[in-house]
Amino acid sequence: MKRFKLKEISLRMRAGVVFGILACMSIVSCGGEKSEEASPSNENSKGIGPIKSVTLGPLDQAMADRGKKQFEAKCSACHKFEEKVVGPGLQDVTLRRTPEWIMNMILNPVEMTQKDPIGQELLGEHLTQMTFQNVKEEEAREILEYFRKMDLK
Repeated sequence: MKRFKLKEISLRMRAGVVFGILACMSIVSCGGEKSEEASPSNENSKGIGPIKSVTLGPLDQAMADRGKKQFEAKCSACHKFEEKVVGPGLQDVTLRRTPEWIMNMILNPVEMTQKDPIGQELLGEHLTQMTFQNVKEEEAREILEYFRKMDLK
């Protein structure tokens, strides 16, 4: 098999390679960061699942404490607050998402990542399907209360 040296490659072929590299660099550099806050659907989305309405009052400390235990048992292997682990970091999640969306994501993660635009975006970004952890509705509400407590810090 004959080896080609760079100087033996035709000018047309070199131009094609350079154009391809420049096109890739242009696509990557123009993509930019997506801001979750910029998406209008994030503000009011309730997601897909059993939760249609959540009424929030003052922080319920006892419920938040139970939620912390649930979170540590079922969520903390993949989620932290300050950083991305397997799933996204959760700091300020209650400021970015509605209570209904958060609970529906906990209770119905597969359908949320299949049909909900925000869920689809998160799956595309993190490349890992959130699994259902056999969380009951009451436990999801406790986890939400824990998230609220963490976001008050």
